[in-house]
Amino acid sequence: MAQTQSSAGPRWLAAAPPVPAFKAPATLKTWEKQRRQIRATAWAALGDLPPRPKAPVAQTLSREDRGYYTLERFSFDNGAGDTVPGYLLLPKSGPARKPAILYCHWHGGQYDVGKEELFRTNALPEPPGPALVREGFVVLAIDAYCFGERNGRGPGGAGERGGAGELSASKFNLWYGRSLWGMMVRDDLMALDYLCTRPEVDAARIGVTGISMGATRTWWIMALDDRPKTGVAVACLTRYQDLIAAEGLKYHGIYYYVPGLLRHFDTEAIVALAAPRPMLFMTGEQDAGSPVAGIRAIDAAVRPVYRLYRAEADFENEIITGLGHVYTPAMWEKTRRWFRERL
Repeated sequence: MAQTQSSAGPRWLAAAPPVPAFKAPATLKTWEKQRRQIRATAWAALGDLPPRPKAPVAQTLSREDRGYYTLERFSFDNGAGDTVPGYLLLPKSGPARKPAILYCHWHGGQYDVGKEELFRTNALPEPPGPALVREGFVVLAIDAYCFGERNGRGPGGAGERGGAGELSASKFNLWYGRSLWGMMVRDDLMALDYLCTRPEVDAARIGVTGISMGATRTWWIMALDDRPKTGVAVACLTRYQDLIAAEGLKYHGIYYYVPGLLRHFDTEAIVALAAPRPMLFMTGEQDAGSPVAGIRAIDAAVRPVYRLYRAEADFENEIITGLGHVYTPAMWEKTRRWFRERL
Protein backbone atom coordinates (compact mmCIF):
# COMPACT_ATOMS: atom_id res chain seq x y z
CA MET A 1 0.00 0.00 0.00
CA ALA A 2 1.35 3.43 -0.93
CA GLN A 3 2.26 5.66 2.00
CA THR A 4 0.18 8.80 2.34
CA GLN A 5 1.64 12.24 1.93
CA SER A 6 0.71 13.09 5.53
CA SER A 7 3.25 10.55 6.83
CA ALA A 8 6.21 12.13 5.04
CA GLY A 9 7.62 14.09 7.99
CA PRO A 10 7.69 11.20 10.44
CA ARG A 11 9.02 8.91 7.71
CA TRP A 12 11.92 11.22 6.90
CA LEU A 13 12.64 11.60 10.61
CA ALA A 14 12.61 7.85 11.20
CA ALA A 15 15.07 7.29 8.36
CA ALA A 16 17.48 9.99 9.55
CA PRO A 17 20.29 9.31 12.03
CA PRO A 18 18.98 9.31 15.62
CA VAL A 19 19.44 12.54 17.55
CA PRO A 20 21.50 11.96 20.69
CA ALA A 21 19.27 12.23 23.74
CA PHE A 22 19.86 15.05 26.19
CA LYS A 23 19.47 14.36 29.89
CA ALA A 24 20.56 16.34 32.92
CA PRO A 25 23.35 14.57 34.79
CA ALA A 26 23.16 13.67 38.46
CA THR A 27 25.52 16.36 39.75
CA LEU A 28 26.12 20.03 39.16
CA LYS A 29 29.82 19.44 38.64
CA THR A 30 29.13 16.99 35.83
CA TRP A 31 26.63 19.38 34.28
CA GLU A 32 29.09 22.29 34.29
CA LYS A 33 31.53 20.19 32.29
CA GLN A 34 28.78 19.03 29.94
CA ARG A 35 27.58 22.63 29.60
CA ARG A 36 30.97 23.75 28.29
CA GLN A 37 30.93 20.94 25.74
CA ILE A 38 27.40 21.74 24.54
CA ARG A 39 28.19 25.42 24.19
CA ALA A 40 31.33 24.68 22.19
CA THR A 41 29.38 22.32 19.94
CA ALA A 42 26.63 24.90 19.41
CA TRP A 43 29.21 27.51 18.43
CA ALA A 44 30.83 25.06 16.00
CA ALA A 45 27.46 24.22 14.43
CA LEU A 46 26.88 27.88 13.62
CA GLY A 47 29.88 27.66 11.33
CA ASP A 48 33.19 29.37 10.77
CA LEU A 49 32.08 32.79 11.96
CA PRO A 50 34.41 35.78 11.60
CA PRO A 51 35.89 36.78 14.95
CA ARG A 52 34.20 39.79 16.49
CA PRO A 53 36.10 42.63 18.17
CA LYS A 54 36.06 42.90 21.95
CA ALA A 55 33.97 46.04 21.66
CA PRO A 56 32.45 47.25 18.38
CA VAL A 57 33.28 50.80 17.39
CA ALA A 58 29.84 52.35 17.11
CA GLN A 59 29.15 55.68 15.46
CA THR A 60 26.37 57.82 16.89
CA LEU A 61 24.48 59.18 13.90
CA SER A 62 21.91 61.38 15.65
CA ARG A 63 20.28 62.21 18.98
CA GLU A 64 16.64 63.14 19.35
CA ASP A 65 14.77 64.42 22.40
CA ARG A 66 11.63 62.32 22.85
CA GLY A 67 10.45 63.96 26.07
CA TYR A 68 11.08 61.37 28.79
CA TYR A 69 13.90 59.69 26.84
CA THR A 70 16.61 60.37 24.29
CA LEU A 71 16.69 58.37 21.06
CA GLU A 72 20.12 57.71 19.64
CA ARG A 73 20.61 56.30 16.16
CA PHE A 74 23.90 54.43 15.81
CA SER A 75 25.68 51.95 13.58
CA PHE A 76 28.70 49.69 13.74
CA ASP A 77 30.73 47.75 11.19
CA ASN A 78 30.22 44.04 11.81
CA GLY A 79 33.53 43.13 10.19
CA ALA A 80 31.79 40.88 7.67
CA GLY A 81 30.93 43.29 4.89
CA ASP A 82 27.95 45.03 6.44
CA THR A 83 27.03 47.94 8.68
CA VAL A 84 24.56 47.26 11.48
CA PRO A 85 22.14 50.14 12.26
CA GLY A 86 20.46 50.39 15.63
CA TYR A 87 18.41 52.42 18.07
CA LEU A 88 19.31 53.17 21.67
CA LEU A 89 16.61 54.58 23.97
CA LEU A 90 17.95 56.30 27.07
CA PRO A 91 15.58 57.26 29.93
CA LYS A 92 16.18 60.75 31.27
CA SER A 93 15.25 59.97 34.87
CA GLY A 94 16.48 57.37 37.30
CA PRO A 95 19.96 56.35 38.47
CA ALA A 96 23.07 57.10 36.46
CA ARG A 97 23.48 53.41 35.58
CA LYS A 98 20.28 51.67 34.60
CA PRO A 99 19.17 48.15 33.73
CA ALA A 100 18.86 47.49 30.01
CA ILE A 101 16.93 45.37 27.54
CA LEU A 102 18.36 43.99 24.29
CA TYR A 103 15.24 43.82 22.15
CA CYS A 104 15.19 41.33 19.25
CA HIS A 105 12.63 42.07 16.55
CA TRP A 106 10.59 39.39 14.85
CA HIS A 107 10.43 38.17 11.25
CA GLY A 108 6.79 37.90 10.17
CA GLY A 109 7.83 38.50 6.55
CA GLN A 110 8.03 42.19 7.49
CA TYR A 111 11.44 42.87 6.04
CA ASP A 112 10.98 46.65 5.98
CA VAL A 113 10.27 46.88 9.73
CA GLY A 114 13.22 45.45 11.68
CA LYS A 115 14.19 47.64 14.62
CA GLU A 116 11.23 49.96 13.90
CA GLU A 117 9.23 47.34 15.79
CA LEU A 118 10.26 49.28 18.91
CA PHE A 119 7.80 51.98 17.90
CA ARG A 120 5.06 49.91 16.30
CA THR A 121 2.32 47.43 17.15
CA ASN A 122 3.08 45.04 14.27
CA ALA A 123 4.06 42.33 16.77
CA LEU A 124 3.12 43.58 20.26
CA PRO A 125 0.04 45.15 21.84
CA GLU A 126 1.87 48.47 22.28
CA PRO A 127 5.16 49.94 21.03
CA PRO A 128 7.66 48.08 23.24
CA GLY A 129 10.50 50.61 23.16
CA PRO A 130 8.81 53.55 24.87
CA ALA A 131 6.93 51.18 27.20
CA LEU A 132 10.17 49.62 28.47
CA VAL A 133 11.76 53.07 28.84
CA ARG A 134 8.86 54.07 31.10
CA GLU A 135 9.77 51.07 33.25
CA GLY A 136 13.25 52.57 33.66
CA PHE A 137 15.17 50.43 31.14
CA VAL A 138 17.69 51.47 28.54
CA VAL A 139 16.54 49.74 25.35
CA LEU A 140 18.65 48.72 22.36
CA ALA A 141 17.58 47.13 19.07
CA ILE A 142 19.37 46.50 15.78
CA ASP A 143 18.24 45.52 12.31
CA ALA A 144 18.95 41.84 11.71
CA TYR A 145 20.35 40.76 8.35
CA CYS A 146 17.88 41.54 5.53
CA PHE A 147 15.59 43.66 7.74
CA GLY A 148 14.92 47.37 8.13
CA GLU A 149 17.73 49.44 6.68
CA ARG A 150 19.53 46.20 5.73
CA ASN A 151 16.74 45.04 3.43
CA GLY A 152 18.31 44.98 -0.03
CA ARG A 153 21.87 45.08 1.31
CA GLY A 154 22.68 41.41 0.91
CA PRO A 155 25.14 39.86 -1.57
CA GLY A 156 22.50 40.09 -4.33
CA GLY A 157 22.47 43.88 -4.11
CA ALA A 158 19.65 46.40 -3.94
CA GLY A 159 17.60 44.47 -6.50
CA GLU A 160 17.10 41.60 -4.07
CA ARG A 161 14.82 42.47 -1.19
CA GLY A 162 12.76 40.51 1.27
CA GLY A 163 12.82 36.74 0.98
CA ALA A 164 15.00 36.81 -2.13
CA GLY A 165 17.69 38.73 -0.30
CA GLU A 166 17.43 36.42 2.69
CA LEU A 167 17.88 33.39 0.46
CA SER A 168 20.96 34.87 -1.21
CA ALA A 169 22.47 35.77 2.18
CA SER A 170 21.94 32.15 3.27
CA LYS A 171 23.55 30.79 0.10
CA PHE A 172 26.56 33.08 0.47
CA ASN A 173 27.19 32.05 4.06
CA LEU A 174 26.79 28.34 3.33
CA TRP A 175 29.54 28.59 0.74
CA TYR A 176 31.83 29.98 3.41
CA GLY A 177 31.00 27.25 5.89
CA ARG A 178 28.73 29.26 8.14
CA SER A 179 25.01 29.76 8.63
CA LEU A 180 22.98 32.93 8.23
CA TRP A 181 21.57 32.19 11.69
CA GLY A 182 25.08 32.19 13.12
CA MET A 183 25.80 35.54 11.49
CA MET A 184 22.56 36.98 12.85
CA VAL A 185 23.31 35.86 16.39
CA ARG A 186 26.87 37.16 15.98
CA ASP A 187 25.44 40.62 15.22
CA ASP A 188 23.18 40.33 18.29
CA LEU A 189 26.20 39.58 20.45
CA MET A 190 28.02 42.57 18.98
CA ALA A 191 24.99 44.67 19.93
CA LEU A 192 25.26 43.23 23.45
CA ASP A 193 28.96 44.09 23.46
CA TYR A 194 28.11 47.69 22.60
CA LEU A 195 25.32 47.87 25.18
CA CYS A 196 27.74 46.76 27.89
CA THR A 197 30.13 49.62 27.03
CA ARG A 198 27.56 52.35 27.50
CA PRO A 199 28.13 54.37 30.70
CA GLU A 200 24.36 54.66 31.23
CA VAL A 201 24.00 50.87 31.50
CA ASP A 202 24.50 48.61 34.50
CA ALA A 203 26.05 45.68 32.62
CA ALA A 204 25.14 43.34 35.49
CA ARG A 205 21.42 43.95 34.81
CA ILE A 206 20.75 43.24 31.14
CA GLY A 207 17.78 41.27 29.85
CA VAL A 208 16.96 40.06 26.36
CA THR A 209 13.57 39.50 24.77
CA GLY A 210 11.61 39.09 21.57
CA ILE A 211 8.72 37.35 19.85
CA SER A 212 8.95 34.71 17.11
CA MET A 213 12.33 35.06 15.39
CA GLY A 214 13.14 37.46 18.23
CA ALA A 215 12.29 34.73 20.73
CA THR A 216 14.66 32.29 19.06
CA ARG A 217 17.36 34.95 18.99
CA THR A 218 16.68 35.41 22.71
CA TRP A 219 17.27 31.83 23.78
CA TRP A 220 20.29 31.42 21.52
CA ILE A 221 21.83 34.59 23.02
CA MET A 222 21.15 33.31 26.52
CA ALA A 223 22.74 29.99 25.57
CA LEU A 224 25.93 31.42 24.10
CA ASP A 225 26.63 34.34 26.44
CA ASP A 226 26.44 34.54 30.24
CA ARG A 227 26.12 38.33 30.45
CA PRO A 228 22.33 38.62 30.04
CA LYS A 229 20.82 37.97 33.45
CA THR A 230 17.37 36.97 32.25
CA GLY A 231 15.35 36.45 29.09
CA VAL A 232 11.74 36.36 27.92
CA ALA A 233 10.97 34.42 24.72
CA VAL A 234 7.45 34.67 23.30
CA ALA A 235 5.80 32.51 20.63
CA CYS A 236 8.74 30.45 19.45
CA LEU A 237 10.00 27.60 21.60
CA THR A 238 10.47 24.99 18.92
CA ARG A 239 11.92 21.53 19.29
CA TYR A 240 13.28 20.66 15.89
CA GLN A 241 12.43 16.94 15.79
CA ASP A 242 8.83 17.70 16.72
CA LEU A 243 8.65 20.38 14.03
CA ILE A 244 9.74 17.79 11.45
CA ALA A 245 7.27 15.21 12.77
CA ALA A 246 4.45 17.77 12.52
CA GLU A 247 5.56 18.63 8.95
CA GLY A 248 6.07 22.21 10.05
CA LEU A 249 9.41 23.13 8.47
CA LYS A 250 7.49 25.59 6.29
CA TYR A 251 6.73 27.75 9.31
CA HIS A 252 10.34 28.95 9.61
CA GLY A 253 12.47 30.64 6.95
CA ILE A 254 15.81 29.46 5.60
CA TYR A 255 17.67 31.84 7.94
CA TYR A 256 16.63 29.67 10.91
CA TYR A 257 18.33 26.39 10.07
CA VAL A 258 21.72 25.39 11.51
CA PRO A 259 23.53 22.68 9.51
CA GLY A 260 24.34 19.50 11.41
CA LEU A 261 22.76 20.57 14.70
CA LEU A 262 20.64 17.44 15.12
CA ARG A 263 23.74 15.30 14.86
CA HIS A 264 24.48 16.49 18.41
CA PHE A 265 21.31 17.54 20.24
CA ASP A 266 17.95 19.24 19.95
CA THR A 267 16.61 22.52 21.32
CA GLU A 268 16.51 21.41 24.94
CA ALA A 269 20.31 21.24 25.15
CA ILE A 270 20.60 24.82 23.88
CA VAL A 271 17.90 26.17 26.21
CA ALA A 272 19.51 24.40 29.19
CA LEU A 273 22.66 26.50 28.75
CA ALA A 274 20.76 29.49 30.17
CA ALA A 275 20.47 27.83 33.61
CA PRO A 276 20.39 28.98 36.34
CA ARG A 277 19.43 32.42 35.00
CA PRO A 278 15.70 33.21 35.03
CA MET A 279 13.93 32.38 31.75
CA LEU A 280 10.29 32.91 30.83
CA PHE A 281 8.78 31.21 27.79
CA MET A 282 5.22 31.91 26.67
CA THR A 283 3.85 30.00 23.69
CA GLY A 284 0.36 29.53 22.29
CA GLU A 285 -0.99 26.01 22.32
CA GLN A 286 -2.11 26.42 18.70
CA ASP A 287 1.16 27.89 17.40
CA ALA A 288 1.97 25.58 14.49
CA GLY A 289 5.60 26.69 14.42
CA SER A 290 6.14 25.38 17.96
CA PRO A 291 4.43 21.99 18.38
CA VAL A 292 3.20 21.49 21.93
CA ALA A 293 4.73 18.01 22.21
CA GLY A 294 8.13 19.57 21.62
CA ILE A 295 7.58 22.32 24.19
CA ARG A 296 6.72 19.69 26.79
CA ALA A 297 9.78 17.64 25.88
CA ILE A 298 11.99 20.72 26.28
CA ASP A 299 10.42 21.42 29.67
CA ALA A 300 10.97 17.86 30.86
CA ALA A 301 14.64 18.00 29.86
CA VAL A 302 15.54 21.52 31.00
CA ARG A 303 13.75 21.68 34.34
CA PRO A 304 16.08 19.08 35.96
CA VAL A 305 19.07 21.24 34.96
CA TYR A 306 17.58 24.19 36.84
CA ARG A 307 16.91 21.81 39.71
CA LEU A 308 20.64 21.10 39.96
CA TYR A 309 21.08 24.78 40.85
CA ARG A 310 18.03 24.75 43.16
CA ALA A 311 16.59 27.31 40.73
CA GLU A 312 13.63 25.44 39.27
CA ALA A 313 11.34 28.40 40.03
CA ASP A 314 13.43 30.52 37.65
CA PHE A 315 12.43 28.38 34.67
CA GLU A 316 8.88 29.28 33.66
CA ASN A 317 7.47 27.68 30.53
CA GLU A 318 3.84 28.60 29.89
CA ILE A 319 1.70 26.98 27.19
CA ILE A 320 -1.35 29.21 26.72
CA THR A 321 -4.56 27.45 25.77
CA GLY A 322 -6.41 28.63 22.69
CA LEU A 323 -3.71 30.94 21.37
CA GLY A 324 -1.66 30.78 18.20
CA HIS A 325 1.35 32.84 17.14
CA VAL A 326 0.41 36.02 19.01
CA TYR A 327 1.50 38.38 21.78
CA THR A 328 -1.50 39.33 23.92
CA PRO A 329 -1.74 42.26 26.37
CA ALA A 330 -1.65 39.79 29.26
CA MET A 331 1.55 38.21 27.93
CA TRP A 332 3.11 41.64 27.46
CA GLU A 333 2.23 42.67 31.01
CA LYS A 334 3.82 39.46 32.29
CA THR A 335 6.99 40.25 30.31
CA ARG A 336 7.23 43.71 31.81
CA ARG A 337 6.59 42.39 35.32
CA TRP A 338 9.22 39.68 34.82
CA PHE A 339 11.88 42.26 33.96
CA ARG A 340 10.81 44.65 36.74
CA GLU A 341 11.20 41.89 39.34
CA ARG A 342 14.45 40.43 38.03
CA LEU A 343 16.42 43.43 36.78
